[in-house]
Amino acid sequence: MAKKITLELDAYKKLHAAKRERESFSSVVQRVVIPDAPKSGSELVALIRSRGPLFSESELDELERIANHDSPPDNPWDKRHVDCVVGLSQ
Repeated sequence: MAKKITLELDAYKKLHAAKRERESFSSVVQRVVIPDAPKSGSELVALIRSRGPLFSESELDELERIANHDSPPDNPWDKRHVDCVVGLSQ
């Protein structure tokens, strides 16, 4: 079953840019990873208490070092920027 949606122009451009050759917009949306993150501050606190810190001290130090020398990209959807952010988690 199909549903119609309305997007602002900038959202459409981002969706279109993420679209692979011969891929439908539905497929683009379906492959987007939307984490099942807490929806409130109290849920986030409970999550952290249940599984411990999200980052080690050395990881926090590295993130701080990177943040101190980082500036926003001209285009946040640029592949080089995405690769850099993804590289942090590896």
